[in-house]
Amino acid sequence: MTKKLVHCRICKGKRLFTFLNLGTIPLPNGFLKLEDLKKKENKYPLNTAYCMDCGLVQLAETVNPEAMFKNYVYIPSSSKTRMSNFADIAFTIRNRFHISTESLVIDIGSNDGSLLSYFRGYGIKTLGIDPATNLAKIAQLKGIETINDYISQKLAKKIRSAKGTAKIITATNVVAHIQDLHDLFNSIKILLSDNGAFICEFPYLMDLIEKNQFDTIYHEHLSYFSVKPLLNLLSQVNLHLIDIERTSIDGGSLRVYIGKKENQNNNTINDKIKDMIAAEEKFGLGNLSVLNLFAKRIKRLRRELKMTLQKLKNNGKTIAAYGAAAKGNILLNYCSINNTLIDFAVDSTPYKQGLYTPGSHIRIYPEVEISKRKPDYILLLAWNFAKEIMDKEKNYITQGGKFIIPVPSVSIVP
Repeated sequence: MTKKLVHCRICKGKRLFTFLNLGTIPLPNGFLKLEDLKKKENKYPLNTAYCMDCGLVQLAETVNPEAMFKNYVYIPSSSKTRMSNFADIAFTIRNRFHISTESLVIDIGSNDGSLLSYFRGYGIKTLGIDPATNLAKIAQLKGIETINDYISQKLAKKIRSAKGTAKIITATNVVAHIQDLHDLFNSIKILLSDNGAFICEFPYLMDLIEKNQFDTIYHEHLSYFSVKPLLNLLSQVNLHLIDIERTSIDGGSLRVYIGKKENQNNNTINDKIKDMIAAEEKFGLGNLSVLNLFAKRIKRLRRELKMTLQKLKNNGKTIAAYGAAAKGNILLNYCSINNTLIDFAVDSTPYKQGLYTPGSHIRIYPEVEISKRKPDYILLLAWNFAKEIMDKEKNYITQGGKFIIPVPSVSIVP
């Protein structure tokens, strides 16, 4: 079941312009067992809309979160790049905000406790909140206290009553997943100490459009932020921007520092915000023509990728896919690429191995399958971890193997 968006998630405006239709496709983390292949798969529309009033880009339909998050298959600890980013976040926060061992750090959408493990390494008290039952159990087995639930004002009051306020609250790749943004930020206000900070990280809309990252758009990601809509949201909930940074993770993200009090170093932050808004305006982020051109580029990319793979297949080449991540499954389904073009897929996540990709029905193996079967080409679905994967697969490249990079444009390396 999907719910049609009737007003903007931030400003409640009803002038929503749909500019990109990625089709009706299965949930990107809806992996299948062998016996599921003959059954009918549930498919959901994936349309992206732009709010003409505040500028937020958001999904035009939403899927019940229970279908997406209750049993979650993505774990960050399988990626060196992701874990390195978490280490950087923990190190930066600890030094910048002078956290003591008596401070409490809460991570919303804490997954298997990977980010919190770095804070624990510094001897800091931690608490995770995550709705995925399977991942909460993994975190608890690591000794990281985790509440298996969705964040809400009710839960925030309960935690505050039991543990007091948090000096630091984090949420990496979580804010974009949440339907009721006002409830999220009001929950943050309840949990956060007066001199604390909420640090969140999410994909940046300007990078997404500039670099053709259409596969970052999927059912779990409800909102795609730029600076203006974010400021609008914060003003509504009476929170303030302490700092904002662009990071390279996931092809380009924003790392945002938010507090209850206005920053004393206000001029520096204001200049940074002005510069970022000016860059967005120069790029044309609020222009419908820019959004429509993006949609046209994506259609062209789809044709080019499909033709490239078909040509290689016609020439008798074997092709594997690397990284059965959500973004990869969006790309496969939107581009109508299935097991007739891709011989097999590999992924480092044990949960996914032995299963089949949703919609495209490609069997997933451990990464060692690459060295066993030596495919002629690898379609790099996890392009956001390209360097990490290519470093890992140096032998494959040395033996003449080639990678097909699909985003921002189709290219074959080396």
